[in-house]
Amino acid sequence: MELEVSGETAARNGSAVGSSDQPLTPADTTSTRHDSEVVDGKLEEVASELVERVLAKVVRETRERGEGEEGSGRADEDKPEDPHPITSSITHDDTSSLNQSDIVGTPSRNHQGGSGGHHFRSPLQKDCYMVFRSLCRLSMKGVSDIHDVRSHELRSKILSLELIASILQNGGEVFKAEEVFIGAVKQYLCVALSKNGVSSVPQVVELSLSIFLALFQTFKIHLKMQIEVFFKEIFLNILESATSSFQHKWLVLEALGRVCNDSQHVVDIYLNYDCDLSLFNIFEHVIGELSKIAQGRQPMELGATTHQEKMLRVKGLDCLVSILKCMVEWSRAHYIDPATTGLNTVRVIRADEKETAPGQSVANDVVDSGTGGDGDERGVAAGGWRHGSLSGKLGVGTGGGEGEVGARVEEFETRKKRKEKMQQGIQLFGTKPKKGVKFLQENGLLGDTPDNVAQLFHSDNRLDKAAVGDYLGESDDYCKAVMYAYIDQMDFTGMDFVAALRLLLSKFRLPGEAQKIDRLMEKFAGRYCETNTKLDIFASADAAYVLAYSIIMLTTDLHSSQVKKKMTKEEYIKMNRGINDHKDLPREYLEAIYDKIAMKEIKMSSQSVRRSTIGRSVMGVSEKQRRVIYQKEMLEASETAKALVEGMKNSASDFITATHVEHVKAMFKVSWTPFLAAFSVALRDGDDPEMVSLCLDGFRCAIRISCIFSLDLERDAYIKGLAKFTMLTTSVGLAEMKPKNIEVIKSLCNVAYTDGNYLQDSWMDVFHCVSQLELAQLVGTGVKTRYLTTSSSARPQRGGGAKGKISQSSRTGVDAVLTGTDQKRIDSIKEQVGETSSQTVVVAVDRIFTGSTRLDSQAIVDFVEALCATSNAELSNPTHPRMFSLQKIIEISYYNMDRIRLEWSRMWEVLGAHFNTVGGLPNEEVSFFVVDSLRQLSMKFLEKGELANFRFQKEFLRPFEHIMKRSGAVTIRDMVVRCVTQMVSSKAGNVRSGWKNIFSVFHLAASDTDTAIVEMAFETTDLIFRNHFLASIASFHDAIKCLSEFACNAAFPDTSMEAIRIIRSCAKNVADSPQLFHVSEEAAADPDHIWSRAWFPIMLELSTVISRCKLDVRTR
Repeated sequence: MELEVSGETAARNGSAVGSSDQPLTPADTTSTRHDSEVVDGKLEEVASELVERVLAKVVRETRERGEGEEGSGRADEDKPEDPHPITSSITHDDTSSLNQSDIVGTPSRNHQGGSGGHHFRSPLQKDCYMVFRSLCRLSMKGVSDIHDVRSHELRSKILSLELIASILQNGGEVFKAEEVFIGAVKQYLCVALSKNGVSSVPQVVELSLSIFLALFQTFKIHLKMQIEVFFKEIFLNILESATSSFQHKWLVLEALGRVCNDSQHVVDIYLNYDCDLSLFNIFEHVIGELSKIAQGRQPMELGATTHQEKMLRVKGLDCLVSILKCMVEWSRAHYIDPATTGLNTVRVIRADEKETAPGQSVANDVVDSGTGGDGDERGVAAGGWRHGSLSGKLGVGTGGGEGEVGARVEEFETRKKRKEKMQQGIQLFGTKPKKGVKFLQENGLLGDTPDNVAQLFHSDNRLDKAAVGDYLGESDDYCKAVMYAYIDQMDFTGMDFVAALRLLLSKFRLPGEAQKIDRLMEKFAGRYCETNTKLDIFASADAAYVLAYSIIMLTTDLHSSQVKKKMTKEEYIKMNRGINDHKDLPREYLEAIYDKIAMKEIKMSSQSVRRSTIGRSVMGVSEKQRRVIYQKEMLEASETAKALVEGMKNSASDFITATHVEHVKAMFKVSWTPFLAAFSVALRDGDDPEMVSLCLDGFRCAIRISCIFSLDLERDAYIKGLAKFTMLTTSVGLAEMKPKNIEVIKSLCNVAYTDGNYLQDSWMDVFHCVSQLELAQLVGTGVKTRYLTTSSSARPQRGGGAKGKISQSSRTGVDAVLTGTDQKRIDSIKEQVGETSSQTVVVAVDRIFTGSTRLDSQAIVDFVEALCATSNAELSNPTHPRMFSLQKIIEISYYNMDRIRLEWSRMWEVLGAHFNTVGGLPNEEVSFFVVDSLRQLSMKFLEKGELANFRFQKEFLRPFEHIMKRSGAVTIRDMVVRCVTQMVSSKAGNVRSGWKNIFSVFHLAASDTDTAIVEMAFETTDLIFRNHFLASIASFHDAIKCLSEFACNAAFPDTSMEAIRIIRSCAKNVADSPQLFHVSEEAAADPDHIWSRAWFPIMLELSTVISRCKLDVRTR
């Protein structure tokens, strides 16, 4: 049935048009000649209103039949089918809505007839089915080469597609679930789309893509195989073709963009196609093609403008970023929010705090964090990005038994690995067929029997057809057995001889060697006769063999451009004389064969050879030639797609709905390189703000995914790529810096802030850029410092704190630009890098360090290790060191001092080692800064106090001791003593295990030659014994040892005498109050305890004094 609108029908409905809501104006009704566009519009209104009235009439009649008697229903069934059952009953009554109850109708009986044997639950279902089928058929009608938008054929096609789209968008649950309608979609609509999807009319393509998206949204679980055909044969062909127009490419990209905006769709595509051993890698190929487009490597039509090329690149980038956002959204359950780690851990669960909404998107945070606080309007909402399919209904990774879900994830990973091995074997087969077969067999992907290999050749279209032909024609026993099995698996029953030969040769390319052809034709002839035993035209298989060989020769002769003189029909008949057991085959039979071959060459199916022509260069061809080539390519694509879809109308395949987070890890591992290539090339080539913003969004999302799933290689690659585009680490960075590089700097800082828990070794790249940025800011702000005249920083190498190695083999970044630069050059650079000192950049950098409190216990260690290594690099120049990173180390030590002791001790293990190293550098300014900073940190640390038997203070104060021992500068040693003196004066009541370090510092000061140092140290020591003796008893041995060293300093005899006096008073305290030295009741009961803890240190140090001091001191 076809739904057509005749002129008579339109005339009958003229009154309806005249009484519509928008009547013609008086001027229009009185004019004698109407504008053509107005007429076209009115005709479309008539057609649309006609369809509405048709559907309304169907609804009304169905309701009336439902209220009537059953007998009338049976009478209707017996009534012969009206060739136009709907259009013949059109009235002008008011329209009604079509709801689900109308479609379901009365399910008491089945309705059948005129619909291919389908059973319907109600007459309305049958009518709806027939309307839908008619629209699909109407949309397949051809149009003339000259696409006149006013032509009846084209307008009918467009109207039918619009109505189909409306049906899909507004259809109810019955339409989506009933088998009869699903079958109609497979049998009619998919075939119609396979033809209209490659139309040369953009409007037809746009409507076809809209219908496909509606199908993908609603019917994807039923159309798994058909969806593969649409992606492989239509979408990718249009994108890859050098002859497709800009408008066609744009429409396909728009459609892909809508698919890429739904995280459920993206993950489902990967699971159902890329993890299926026999299906096309849709996800991987789409990513690859989008990457080419984003890089500007896609073939463009002749005459395409630069603006059009840019539009395609931006759209390709947008699709890639949308896919990454979907992957971030899908994996949000694995993301650890920094707001819940580090010092924020204690604030995670608060009754008075709002919880994050279940549907809140992590990907939103990734993109929004890149704004740097400057109100970037390229947010997710602005881009129309939606992920409603996931939020609130999937329960990703949490539903069902976790063990079962984990097993399913492993199953898909195993499938993907097998498929990768399969692809590797197929690629090897294309160059060395025997080795390829052996590879597949060794990896358990192919059985060892010839039947297994033959079945693979039949079923897998990915195999190189020329290689298949060569393998089947080989002479060794195994290859011959495979060839026999291959042909035996084909059924030629009832087929014409030429048709059977076409079927055989459509699956592979016939080899060129005559011996290989001979073996193949011999087996074919035997199989043909075996399956057609009732055919008496051949006396034996020998005749069929010779005839088959002669048909191959005839095909070559008639269709080869190298053969100038073609074989005539008489020559062909003469060539085949006497081949049928010394008799001739019927002349009519041979003439028919000649005519068939002359009319149509025997060759492989277009599906096997077409892709070699896609994407070929069209340089030098005219626009008309381009269109001809495109139409030819798309016709072949349409025929292939149509054949595949028609063969799948009764096929069923399970469609898997993804539910687990871990799928994203495998998806990203197979796609991260094209993502990186697209963003890097686009960011390098373009300065357009939109392209830059998309690239940075892509970098941030990719880094987030690689961080979540601990993909170290991928994470490092993206971080290094982002760091490279800051232009701070290149030799000509400052001279080439542009606004986009400032945005990259902000993005890198924001990545460090939001994903710091996962960066690990990548902190090195971040801090190297931050260090170079500080130097660039000095240049940009015009600060005149000595650091601008010579190189002072080298690339830091990861080694952890004091172990960090400094690479001085080459100067990079800002240092390389400034080295040997004259003032004029520096002035020019200032102007270019002034933006690096903007408020947004400064805030972004500061957030890295203030946000260190958000890092977890392991991340903060990675953070300080990288920062210490960067500080070592800055301080490596002995003449012009920079202390930027050293200052930041002090800052983050302040910020993180409230961490739990376990985390702080791991931090301080790295920081303390770094202070030990830099505090002993020959540059006094650096050492002085280190000591003063340590003093401030110590004062704050001592405020926390310490419980008995802990050693946190001892570890914290150890750098003072180390610097005192290593420094050769009097000013630095004096500074250390002053700092320790201040701590004793203000925080002595909180000191516990730190007394040991204090006495060790004073022990070193006691042997100094500087009067101020010795006197200050002794005065503080005396103060400790007078005012804090009880608090320092735990370090009594170190205290007596310190006094002994003062006593042995011959340069200060008065101090020596006073030291011995204090030792004597200590001995008196031990004799008078031995209980002060008892650490427990058991120790008090042990008579030897007081000797080992108190008397022994005194006697030992007095013996040292006697052996080392002068006579008068010894006598004293």
